[in-house]
Amino acid sequence: MVKGSPMHRRETQSVRFTWAEIDTAAIASNARLLKTLAGDARLLAVVKAVGYGHGPVQAAEAALAGGATWLGVALVGEGEELRRAGVTAPVLVLSEPRPSAMATVVAQDLRPTVYTEEGVEAAAKAAAGLPFPLRVHVKVDTGMHRVGASPEAAIALARAVAEHPALHLEGLFTHFAVADEPERADHTAAQLAGLHAVAGALAARGIRPDLLHAANSAGLLGHPDSRLDLVRCGIALYGLAPSPALAGVVDLQPALSLKAEVSFVKPLAAGEAVSYGLRWTAAADTVVATIPIGYADGVPRRFGACGGQVLLGGRRYPVVGAVTMDQLLVDCGPGATTGRGDECVLIGRQGDEQITAWEWADRLGTIAYEVVCGLSSRVPRLWL
Repeated sequence: MVKGSPMHRRETQSVRFTWAEIDTAAIASNARLLKTLAGDARLLAVVKAVGYGHGPVQAAEAALAGGATWLGVALVGEGEELRRAGVTAPVLVLSEPRPSAMATVVAQDLRPTVYTEEGVEAAAKAAAGLPFPLRVHVKVDTGMHRVGASPEAAIALARAVAEHPALHLEGLFTHFAVADEPERADHTAAQLAGLHAVAGALAARGIRPDLLHAANSAGLLGHPDSRLDLVRCGIALYGLAPSPALAGVVDLQPALSLKAEVSFVKPLAAGEAVSYGLRWTAAADTVVATIPIGYADGVPRRFGACGGQVLLGGRRYPVVGAVTMDQLLVDCGPGATTGRGDECVLIGRQGDEQITAWEWADRLGTIAYEVVCGLSSRVPRLWL
């Protein structure tokens, strides 16, 4: 059965009245735009966290079709999943694997990141006896202060990698903390300068990694001098700007829509309340629709209280009462003709209206990354 076909859609909906549609053509189109913007730099598509909720293998294949030549993951297991699916592109593990996982890194032909002496030693041990050196990337902490070696330590680690016969220094990189905030460009510039300083110190010793990289999606969009040899794009690949301040730099296409079918409709008299806690009361006679999606699927319990809306028949309607584990309620207004089986759009477009992941984020006080990554595995994905 072809994924995205009418028959597959019916099968998906027979399992649940709720589903996410993933437009893989949009991911490929976004990759083409980002690669064009990157110029001579290679494009690494970050497909960690289940492809930001979009499906890791499907996102990887679409990104590669659009011009990406590298992939990035957070976990060794994520790299294994890509290899099992037959993906052969270079895969960078963006954080240092545990020593016990280095053998798997080698077996799956992944590129490990290292930033500790223990990591370098584990990589060398796992690579011993290979007919070719294991390609390694050293991460420098230039101000994010999450993971990475200090500049001084990174120089020593990079030298250790370059001088070890079982290892090859393929990359030297850092990660930006505030590249999505244009008003803090000085901090991003300082981080980039820190990376260049480490690279310069290594070059003075005759050590030059194949790839120098720093730009994430925000770096690519807002800091052209950070594009270097490779750019690592995550959120932008899926059609979402890294922040509202960077929206519109390129014409990205959101790839994910979240939909459900109305499962129940009932009239509600003025003065009646709904859901747990009975904290929303109808001010007048109205019609309330039940939508079979809840916080176990990734819709926060407070979504209605913070002004969350859905689309029905191309119009916006408010979510009312507390979102429950499996269902939420929508006030359709007096005399509404909403019926069971009508399509409800929670994220995406219907008619002339559109609800985006960034709209959710604004209402919830978070970022679009958390919205799309927060959709649970029990929401069926339908790849178009």
